[in-house]
Amino acid sequence: MPTGVALRDVREQLFDAADRVLLRDGPAALTSRAVTAEAGVSKGVVHRHFPDFDAFLAEFVLDRVDRMDARAAALRESAGTGTVVDNLTDALTAVFGSVAVAVVALITFRDDLRARLRETWPVGVPVLTDAASMIATYLAAERDLGRLTADAVVEGLAPTLIGTGHLLFADRTGPPPDRDAVRRMVDSVVAGSLPR
Repeated sequence: MPTGVALRDVREQLFDAADRVLLRDGPAALTSRAVTAEAGVSKGVVHRHFPDFDAFLAEFVLDRVDRMDARAAALRESAGTGTVVDNLTDALTAVFGSVAVAVVALITFRDDLRARLRETWPVGVPVLTDAASMIATYLAAERDLGRLTADAVVEGLAPTLIGTGHLLFADRTGPPPDRDAVRRMVDSVVAGSLPR
């Protein structure tokens, strides 16, 4: 791209390019050169808009976490409708069918990125901790509605669902699990907390 050409929504353009590189080639391939080539912009664009590449990656990760807000709202609104197992299956499939698994791999892969994220995200892994909070809030609403037992420990169920879901979706080389596999996993985790 010639220099001097104004870019619209450059931040989103770069983040979307990072998504594609990360999903296609993995965290080792995510470099500023790969992102700018994928975005079709000049090599210096990342450094004109971010102090360094780790600052870009930290903003990218936090942006992807922020995108979960709409999913969290939709899941909260589904409390009391459908079945708990189906609602959780849909939510986990949406979370892990997105770039979330690749973002976790990226955070694990890059020490400097983890250190940068610790400045604003002191505990846990962004995406996973946000997803666990989303699931816990939903489960608490379902418990309040009587669709989970009164003694259901949502603070234990939520991270169990997230961790097990992550394991199901973590293989980037094979096809993602089908809905039935995710549903069976969800059912096995929450079965003891569903009223008889």
